[in-house]
Amino acid sequence: MFNKPQKPLELPEFIALMALMTALVALAIDAMLPALAQIGDELNVDNPNQVQLIIAYLFLGLGVGQIVFGPLSDSIGRKPTIYIGLGIYLLGCLLSMFAEDFDTMLMGRLLQGLGLAGPRVVTMAIVRDLYKGREMARVMSFMMTIFILVPALAPSLGQLVLWLADWRMIFSSFVILGVLIWCWLGLRQPETLSADQRRRFHIIDIAKGFAFVFKQPTAIGYTAAAGFVSGSFVAFLSTSQQILEIQLGGGKYFPLLFACLALCLGAASVVNARIVVRYGMRLISRRAIICVMAMACLFGMGVWVLGEPNLLAFMLFLGVLLFCVGLVFGNMSSVAMEPLGKLAGIGAAVVGSVSTLISFALGAVIGSYYEGSVMPLVLSFAVCSALALIIITIADRLESPQEAQQ
Repeated sequence: MFNKPQKPLELPEFIALMALMTALVALAIDAMLPALAQIGDELNVDNPNQVQLIIAYLFLGLGVGQIVFGPLSDSIGRKPTIYIGLGIYLLGCLLSMFAEDFDTMLMGRLLQGLGLAGPRVVTMAIVRDLYKGREMARVMSFMMTIFILVPALAPSLGQLVLWLADWRMIFSSFVILGVLIWCWLGLRQPETLSADQRRRFHIIDIAKGFAFVFKQPTAIGYTAAAGFVSGSFVAFLSTSQQILEIQLGGGKYFPLLFACLALCLGAASVVNARIVVRYGMRLISRRAIICVMAMACLFGMGVWVLGEPNLLAFMLFLGVLLFCVGLVFGNMSSVAMEPLGKLAGIGAAVVGSVSTLISFALGAVIGSYYEGSVMPLVLSFAVCSALALIIITIADRLESPQEAQQ
């Protein structure tokens, strides 16, 4: 397909390519938010809450795909696996772009999520192939800096497309970007997994990976807890357009409002990178979850007594809450990976898949309860964070004292 590039990329170009592939997931989610109402109207969706499935189904595909693409990349190589993922993603984009009914739209979104699991999982594997230790952390930090900008800008890009054309052109832009990444990867990035390092792809190996993860209290406990916290976050993504743009009157300013909230998540990543060595992943995760639970409970009581909040109050609440959620995400996944040792590759796929599937199920259920009030979303953060806190407390008690101190 392409001449095999042999020369390693210069660091700036490598970081840009890896960050762009990683950011495809955020772009495919957040750029769609301004268009959800239009899609629902054109595809004759009776219940406005059903439109939320356009977001949720991508998470479903992402959860299923991760468990396949991780082991597949260890078997056939990094680049072929990304090509397969991008191919499925592009097929899903075309299916959604030409959809004439809602079921076809959801099938396209499912394929998009399934395909995007390839670049998402394999990008991290490529970085691990080439860098180790502090150099790997440095590369990941640069990638995260670029990645943070995508959720902040994506709704504005989606809104810009809507001003110039209709929602189908958003999927056209996804196709163009996917093809550009395909060509960039093929022409410039060398394969990073040599033939002698590859392992067989077998369902038995995947089953063993699941069995091993589920036998580790820390791994399965923190994976489940991450899924619960992410479930509320998926519900926020699914209902953000209904709440911020319609219910609270954000209107045309919705992309800007969403960008501010996305930057709060990004700020959490920057802060966490500075404090995690000093305080540890477990302590930061626990304190952040407690803050989310306390804030959601207090805000929920305020809504119960005083009624629905105004836009400013809800934005302030969400900004601080999402900052705390941002402190949870990376730390919990890292703790879950600690006991997996030599099964780190398949373990990462299992951890990512299970937590994403939990978040899909919870997000879809929570979003279905939206009826013009912020209360279901607020309560979901309180309940899910409380359950996550219980789960990690049990996991820590079942783990050895030495590991629990990390």
